[in-house]
Amino acid sequence: MAGEADPPKKKGKSRLLVVLLVLLLFVGGGGAAAWFLLGDKIKPMVEGVLDKVKGTEQAESRQDEAPPPPGRTMPLPAFATNLADPLGQRLIRLKIELEVSDPKVREEVERNAARVRDAVLLLLSSKTYADISAPENKVLLKSEITERLNTVLGRGKIVQIFITDLIVQ
Repeated sequence: MAGEADPPKKKGKSRLLVVLLVLLLFVGGGGAAAWFLLGDKIKPMVEGVLDKVKGTEQAESRQDEAPPPPGRTMPLPAFATNLADPLGQRLIRLKIELEVSDPKVREEVERNAARVRDAVLLLLSSKTYADISAPENKVLLKSEITERLNTVLGRGKIVQIFITDLIVQ
């Protein structure tokens, strides 16, 4: 009985387990290192993806809502001005449509056309190319225009701004 040897243990499964564990640590460590080293660059991309997912969910929930009645948008004449460029060589041309909360707001916008144009032109001329070039900055510009116009108009409300044409040279 002393001559009988124990059957050899299978080393294949334990080696496979060790290799998978090392691979998992390597991939996890690489991901963590990338996150810490490139976090400032990755964070906007991750937030952008999350915003798109949220936007999709909001769009799906908005499908149940009725669209605004026709005639609630009104186009404005094109705005053209210089940007706040140190050399004064950058121009912007912007066409927008306003979504108004009430037909009376349309009349108020028409009565205050000079104030509306002045408010938009002053805002545009205070912007630099960097302030307008990125897509998220265009969304910010839309909200700033909405805020300014609602301040100019005493009553009524601009619900949303639609950019129909934007050229920056």
